[in-house]
Amino acid sequence: MTARLTWLGHSTVVLDVDDVRLITDPLLHRHAGVLRRRGPAPEPSAWQGADGVLLSHLHHDHAELRSLRLLGAAPVLTAPDNARWLDGKGIGGATGLDSGAWYGFGAVEVRLTSAVHEHRPMPHRPNAATGHLVRSPAGTVWMAGDTELHPGIADLPAHSGTSVDVAVVPVSGWGPRLSGGHLDPVDAARACATVGARYAVPVHWGTLHAPAARHLPPGWMDRPAAQFASALEHYAPACEPVVLPLGGSWKIGSSPR
Repeated sequence: MTARLTWLGHSTVVLDVDDVRLITDPLLHRHAGVLRRRGPAPEPSAWQGADGVLLSHLHHDHAELRSLRLLGAAPVLTAPDNARWLDGKGIGGATGLDSGAWYGFGAVEVRLTSAVHEHRPMPHRPNAATGHLVRSPAGTVWMAGDTELHPGIADLPAHSGTSVDVAVVPVSGWGPRLSGGHLDPVDAARACATVGARYAVPVHWGTLHAPAARHLPPGWMDRPAAQFASALEHYAPACEPVVLPLGGSWKIGSSPR
């Protein structure tokens, strides 16, 4: 059994495990509300046919309703409060998972993980935040979602029943200043060390920016990925960084170099 991971920008990742396709926090249009996307929208062939959606929380740069509707009736695995809200918005596949419950796609299983993302709560959407564990014969992948460092990260190997092979971790935001409830490159590296990941894929960088960002110093969008790779060498030297370009793919377990 083989698995391939494709980064479509921001926190949108497609995980293909044999005949199962999962997509995280889909942003599939050119822009996300007031935020501008650098580069074109993802090609439909990269995300069409998704069997399941892993939705971490309801901030607009992660739960974009137009994109969710493009995915049809695929189950949207998220916290129960989020699922109820999505169902009220016509997202028919919204599926709330209780703590510790696994959702199966044949040999591929998904469960929620804890996340701490309490900064800037939204007044009109639930504010539950989670990550996801994906367990299959090809290995275990942790999709961290937006979170800060917290003690529950250390429990992930026990929750999965095995080691974490790949950590998909946010390392930045959509501006050079990172608000609370996020991992910066150093904290992301420390999280990878905590779970003992073999490989780490940085996300939540290099994609979205506010319109005023054109006035910011050049290069700010790209620095976090390199800073994360450097931090891994210090905090988690056994973990290999997999820094993908927008739209880039990686066969899990192969050398990223």
